[in-house]
Amino acid sequence: MDGFILVDKPIGMTSHDVVAKVKRKLNVKKIGHTGTLDPFASGLLILCVGKATKLASLFSNLDKSYTGTISFFKHYDTYDVTGKVTKEAIVELSQQDLEDKAKSMVTTYQQYPPMYSAIKIKGKKLYELAREGKEVERPSRTVHIYDFDIETLNQNELKFYAHVSKGTYIRSLAVDYAQKLNTYAALKTLRRTKVGPYLIENAKSLDSLEAHDMMTLDTYFKNHHMLELSDYLIQLVKNGVYLDERQIKTNEPFVVIDKNKKMIAYYEVIDQNKYKPILIF
Repeated sequence: MDGFILVDKPIGMTSHDVVAKVKRKLNVKKIGHTGTLDPFASGLLILCVGKATKLASLFSNLDKSYTGTISFFKHYDTYDVTGKVTKEAIVELSQQDLEDKAKSMVTTYQQYPPMYSAIKIKGKKLYELAREGKEVERPSRTVHIYDFDIETLNQNELKFYAHVSKGTYIRSLAVDYAQKLNTYAALKTLRRTKVGPYLIENAKSLDSLEAHDMMTLDTYFKNHHMLELSDYLIQLVKNGVYLDERQIKTNEPFVVIDKNKKMIAYYEVIDQNKYKPILIF
């Protein structure tokens, strides 16, 4: 079994828990996920099965969309309401100010990840350091907020929709948004609804998931450019040879096929007129 599975992760499970359960259910040894969802969050989790585990970056690099709830006036060490409250600041929040500041979040900026995240600093994950009571300097990353829409404030809680670039922490987005409002906030709920073109509506629950729900590699690559090569070159491709301008000139990834139209390998551009095999089928 090689391909991709869209799963609707339930609240209360880690992404690793989901992988383990799908492995058992489908009796598959090799499965990986393409972007962690926190245990308190739910929604779209894309799994790579078999040989497709080498293609996780195809999904992790895509933009993502979320819905959720922000709770105001308290700062939690985890940036969500599962953590410990460390600061409080009650202020008057007008709907107009909430909407104005929400619009100002639609931008490109340098975002700092929460201490409770899986980013590694000197070989150790941030959340491991956080559990030891340590807070360290962490590097910022450039993120793009394409859309950030809010509803009406209700009992200090605000429902939102966010469309963001890869690498964006929605927990940090909530904290940064509150900072603009001169207060504190944390995520109360979070649901991932979209990854690139893939929608939560097309995902399966863990209970209903079956083997036939997997998107095969043939289906995934059907709209990619196909490069047919000679038998001699096909043998080299199977051994992992890099290709260059003698075979193709392109800025897009492509699939090498043989004369029988069988897919042999997936290639990506690594330099001008230089192409690296990412997966040999």
